[in-house]
Parts: sequence; C-alpha cells; structure tokens
Amino acid sequence: MSLAARTGPPRLRHLTHKRTVLGLSTVAVGLAAAHYAGPLTNLAGCRSIAGYGRLREVTPFLWNGPRLSSRAFSSSPSSLLSLTPSLSKLFKFDTASSSQSVMPGLTPPQPAPKWSHTAEDITRLTKEAIEHDRELQDRIAKLKPEECTFESVFLALAEGEAKFDAITEPLSFYQNVSASKELRDASNEAEVLVRDFGVESSMRLDVFETKLAAEKNIKASGRKLNAEEQRLVDKMILEGKRAGLALPEKERDELKALKKELSQVCLEFSKNFNEENGVVSFTLEELKGVPADVVSGYTKRTENGKELYDITHKTPDIFPLFKYAENPETRRRAHESYDDRLAINVPLLDRALELRRKCAALLRYKTWADFVTEVKMIKSGKGIEDFLNDLEQKLRPLGVKEREILLGLKQAEHKAKNLPFDGEFYIWDYRYYDRKFIEESLALDDSLVKEYFPVSVVVPTILEIYQNLLGVRFEEVKGETWHPDVQMFAVWENGAKDENGFVGYCYLDLFPRASKYSHAAVWPLLPGYQRADGKRSYPLAAMVANLAKPTPDRPALMRHDDVVTFFHEMGHVFHGLLSRTQFARFHGTSVARDFVEAPSQMLENWCWEPRVLEKMSSHFETKQPLSADLIDKIVKSRYVNVGLFYLRQLFFAKFDLKVHTDQDATDYTALWNNLRTAISLVKGGKQGPGQGSFGHIVGGYDAGYYGYTYSLVFAADMYATVFKKDPLDPKLGQRYRDSILQPGGSREELDSLKEFLGRLPNSDAFTKELFGNAPSGGVGASL
Repeated sequence: MSLAARTGPPRLRHLTHKRTVLGLSTVAVGLAAAHYAGPLTNLAGCRSIAGYGRLREVTPFLWNGPRLSSRAFSSSPSSLLSLTPSLSKLFKFDTASSSQSVMPGLTPPQPAPKWSHTAEDITRLTKEAIEHDRELQDRIAKLKPEECTFESVFLALAEGEAKFDAITEPLSFYQNVSASKELRDASNEAEVLVRDFGVESSMRLDVFETKLAAEKNIKASGRKLNAEEQRLVDKMILEGKRAGLALPEKERDELKALKKELSQVCLEFSKNFNEENGVVSFTLEELKGVPADVVSGYTKRTENGKELYDITHKTPDIFPLFKYAENPETRRRAHESYDDRLAINVPLLDRALELRRKCAALLRYKTWADFVTEVKMIKSGKGIEDFLNDLEQKLRPLGVKEREILLGLKQAEHKAKNLPFDGEFYIWDYRYYDRKFIEESLALDDSLVKEYFPVSVVVPTILEIYQNLLGVRFEEVKGETWHPDVQMFAVWENGAKDENGFVGYCYLDLFPRASKYSHAAVWPLLPGYQRADGKRSYPLAAMVANLAKPTPDRPALMRHDDVVTFFHEMGHVFHGLLSRTQFARFHGTSVARDFVEAPSQMLENWCWEPRVLEKMSSHFETKQPLSADLIDKIVKSRYVNVGLFYLRQLFFAKFDLKVHTDQDATDYTALWNNLRTAISLVKGGKQGPGQGSFGHIVGGYDAGYYGYTYSLVFAADMYATVFKKDPLDPKLGQRYRDSILQPGGSREELDSLKEFLGRLPNSDAFTKELFGNAPSGGVGASL
C-alpha cells in the first residue's frame, strides 16, 4: 500500500493511564532526535509498560542525522556548574513590552507546589496516596448494581486518579532532578510502589464490574452524556477489557504476575541506562580534528606516563568525536565502546520481550504490536508494516545515491592521507563525512553557526516567539523549586485582568549538574481539569534540559540542532499548558502516541524560516544576527542526506516492530546488527549489543517507534496548510490553540486535524519535503 494511503487511518494512549492495561507510571515521549550510533534514549525510565499516568514529553536521542528532524541536546555530568551562571542572571524576560501584558499584582488562583520534601515525606505521602486511592476503589466496588451511575463510578474514579497523580507525579519527579541521592532513591522506590499499585488497580475485577453496571444503567436511563464524558466511559471500559478482566481467574492471576515482572524488568533496564558512566580514552593525537573547546571539557589523566582524555558516552562528549575525529580508528573504537555500553541490559530486554509475548497470548492478540496499536491511529501491526515498507521503498534509491557520494568523499580523503580504503562505508563514517559533505557543498561550518546562538539570547527569544504566537505571557515567580538554578514562571493569557486569565505554571531547569536527568525532557507534572466543585485545577509543566556549557573564553552556545530541539520541547510545554479539558486523563499530550509528536514536530519548522533565524541569532561577540548567506546555507542543509537519515529511522522502527511481532525469541544482537546493515546502508564492525541502549522499547514506545516518522506526516501537513504563509501570525496561533492544543485527548485526533486543516489530512506535504514533489491523491478516504 502506498505511503499516501497508509499515513492517514491509522504517537499515544489514547494515552495510557494508570488504570489502563499493562502498567503504570507516567509515559515518556518526545522528539525523534536521531542519533547515529544507536538509539540512546531513556524515555524517562521505563514508564508505561502500557500505561499509568500522563504523558511525559522526552527527547529520545537516536541519531544525529540530517536536518529534517532535529537533534537532542544534553550535557556531560563531568564538568558542571562552576562556569554556569544562574538562570536569573542569564535570562531577562521582558514581559512589559507587550501592549497586552498582564495586569500587575495578579496572584495565581492556585499556589505553586512545594519542593521541600524529605525522603521520609516522599515515602509516606506515596503510601498515603495509594491507600486513599485503594479505599476509593474499595468503596466503588461495594456499590450495588442499581447504585452504579456516571457520578458514583466514572466521575469518582476520574477525580480519584487526578488527585492521586497530583500527589505522586511530583514525588516521582525528584529522581530526575534532585541533587540529593537520598531523595532520588526515595523517589525511585516510591515509583516502584506506584507501579505495583497500578498493576493491582488495573486487575480489579470488582471495580470493572461496577463500570459495566454503570454503563448499562446510563444507557437504560436514556441519559445523554457530553462528548468528553462519553469518551471517559468508553476508555475506562476498554481499559478493563485490555487489562484482561474478561479472562478466567487463573489467567487473570497469571497475567497480573507477568505484568508485575515486566514492570520490574523495565525499571531495572532504565536504572542501568541512567547510571551508565563508562568512558573511552584517547590521546590528544588520536583526537585530532575534534574542536579544542570540546577537548577542553574532557577529563584528562596520566597513565603510564601518557596523557589520556576520558570521553563519556554522553551526547555532547562523544558525538563531536564521531563528527570531527579525523582518525577512522578513533571513531571505530569510540563507536564500539558506545555500542557495548549497556550490554548489561541485553538479558533484560530478552526477558521483557518474552513477557510481552506471553501477555499478548493471554489477552488473545496475535502479537504485542497488535495489542499496542489497538488504541493508536494506525490500529494494527500490519498497518505499521505497510507504512514502513512503503517508505523504505521510496527512500532506498535516495539513500543509495547519498551513500555513494559520501563513500566517494571517504575514498578521496583516504587516498590523500595514504590511509587504507576497503570500499566500505561504516557506521562510524556517517557523521564525519556527512559534516564534510555539508562543509564542502554548502561551505557551512557548524562551529561558526554555533557562535550566533548564545543560550542567553536563544532561550528568551524562543519564549517571546511562543508568547506572541499563542497569546500568553510568562511572569517570573520567585518561589520554592527543587534547585537554585531552576526558574519558575506563572503563565497568563495576554491582557489578563483577573485570576480567570491564569493558565498554569512552567519551570525551566536548563543547565547540567551531577546526577540530573542527562537529556532534554518535559514533565507535565500536573494536568489541568475541572474539579468537582466546578473550579479548575491548573497545569504545571517542567522542562529539564542540559544546555551547552560555557568555556573560559566563550559563553554557553547552542548548535542549530539544539535550537531546533529547544523549540520542539517548548512545543510540548505549551501543549501541556494550553489544553483545557474536563478530565485530567485527557489533558494536553494525552493523545494517541503516533500523533503526540506532530504538534512539536510542526513547530520545528519555525527554526528553518529565515526571518525567525534572524530574530533568534546574535553573534556572541559582534551581536550581529546571522547573515542572509548563512541563513540560506542553513536552510539548504536541512534535507542533505535525508535518505540515509530516514533509512536509519526505519531501521529502528523495523527492529522494534519485528521483535514485537515475532512469535519466538532470537539472537537479538545479531538481529540488531544485521538489520542495521541491511536497512540503513552502513556497515558495522564487530557485532555489539546496541539493543541494550534502545530504551524506547521498554519506555513506552514498544511497537511505537514508527510513530516518530508517522507523526511527521501530520506535522508537515499542518505547517504547509496553515502556518507556512505566515508562521508568526497570532491569528493562526489562536487557530492552533483552539483546534489542536485545547482539546488534548478529549476527542479523536483525526477530528482535531480535520478542524485545524479544514479537511482530512494527507501525506502530500511530507512527500514533497522528502522527495521534492507531491503525489496526486491523498489519504482522506482511508482516514
């Protein structure tokens, strides 16, 4: 089936929630920033083995490939805040410049949460929340059939889960940001308690039976629920069925045990990922070509009279080596170390896949992929297969051509340097020759471009763009946070005159420090929803990042890729802030996982618009914006080697699909390496266990990696159809707020798209981006 035909009908739960099937805890999602050496990604732990809590937007680092999809940023924990000024000194947010600024003296109607918990508090409050929620479920389970109504069952459960999440989500968050090991450990242990309780809750047949009775009574009474209330009923009933509550007792007990073990296996995988701290060491000569400012950040030591530099496997440390190190042997050793860094996770992944096969069989699904996709836009594992195969067929000729060009560059360089050349293009060659091709064909120097993007300019400018586009204002609040470097904002509607204009809270935790979550992520710590008393509970979104470190002679600077990533992640922040739903479980990013990235992916386009690039740039010395010539080169670089980039993405997606559709286990290390060579057109060296770092498939993206590319179809259509004509027009921003952000997951994603676009979505814009021409027809009928 064609790409155009598959992109419509059919990333997340209608989003997995704590009462849904396999699991618990907040789901982590985010930008498909790609990463050439294998998917590194930690989706904020293993959260959501198939559900629990809300969506957490996270940038998984997968392959610093071409420019179509932005790349993630993070920073090494090795050299931290000694050079990093506080945020309040770095950023000056001018909120008074708008004619519609917020009336001075307004007080948010909802106080910001406290961040002064002790380890004992975390444990105690988590246990209390679990006990209160269990008591609620017990009360509901005791209702007589005739007492089961929308209010006594569905509304009561919705209110209970909102209160439960409001307590437990911030407590679980400490493990990612706290400087205290005691707090981090307590937070992690609290999450284990929440996970186990989530499994217990999802398997309560007595509560499910009250839901069925309430549904029956609602229908019999002729009562008409509003659309979101009906969606709540439908989703809660479906969750029970997907949890296996229709199974015989023996099979239910077996499923419950499998789910608990799966939860623990994923949590251990995540813990290993977070605590990985290996290094690979080189001499200065072996690092020839790596920029001096990067090398200066490496830890230097002496061994047997030789000076060595230790390079961690963190993105900002090892990726410049892949990109700049002239010695192919250096790149090879670095890559093999990188691929091997999480071999400890191989048996855990093996076990997780085995447990999923058993769960799918018990639940009467053909494969785990079919189970997972039932609640996504694509609807089936076969739908994923058709989409990926069609895209691969279109991309392969382009990728083959690009590979030949880069191989030619390698051959010429090896000849000039008298290096052996075996006619192969290796995975450790890709980023190095991709960079050289851009520099030679476009005369574009990434290190020069970086000089135009100081953090102190880019961050407030991006916030200004979002504020003006979406009609909101950020007002800095001096209050309690989890670390002194964190900046807190109260977010208001433009021109707010009273507390009715309050939107919610936003936290920015942007600089690296020891033991902090090492990538870029957005945590929707509190959802917005309508409380039982009719008032609103307001949302809170926290962005955690690791922006570039200053050096003694330069301020903190961002690569253009980092700028794109920051813009993308702020899109998740606003999705969380500007949603307005009746129920917490539908708030913000609680949408189908193969759609959730689309809004932020659409917003990446702003970073390729000439006037936006000019607005965001200011050379750290001259204060001049990017020249028209440099901007033109940046824009042209966007689609360089896009074929190889997407073939690499297809490798990840096809590995993910295959391990979740095969009926039997196999040698997954061999599968990983063989698929990589066959699909992404780059050869590996020794077969390393790269799948041990593929955190997506134990972190909420199981049978879901396709969604990164799939959602780009919708992102391209939204941008080309609505925003391309004037991406800074506030009227279009309001249209985006009303049609995409405000509904969250309270209705079908396709309905939101149809309202925003004025028609059914199609793949024309995406196909034109990739291949330069749009096919006739579209996906309207199949959507």
